[in-house]
Amino acid sequence: MSEQRIILEMGTGNDLYGMDYTKAACRAVHDALHHSSIVMFQSLGIDHHQMRVEVTIAVQEPDAVDTDVVARELPRGRAEVTVVQGGLNVHDEASGQTHVIASAAIAAMLDIDHDAWQLCQS
Repeated sequence: MSEQRIILEMGTGNDLYGMDYTKAACRAVHDALHHSSIVMFQSLGIDHHQMRVEVTIAVQEPDAVDTDVVARELPRGRAEVTVVQGGLNVHDEASGQTHVIASAAIAAMLDIDHDAWQLCQS
């Protein structure tokens, strides 16, 4: 068996008034999750705990993200969260506020036995 990516989703999230990078990251994860539905687990009787979920978060201050909090946002699988430099800070001179924008990429990985599958000819 070899691990294969079965889905890749992206999302964005923000925190407008608190410069809370973890909150922005969690919102980015929620945005990505709302774009996907992996029905194969129920349909094929696969335990979702077999799935490894790679989460990459991009923000301007990577050390300000609590990866444990972000990992708890994932409803299925075994989450691994990595935070990298990226995202965007937008400073509003008029209010003195800095708005934080985070990006998230979520890849679901599953060990697949290629011998158990074959293409059908129609």
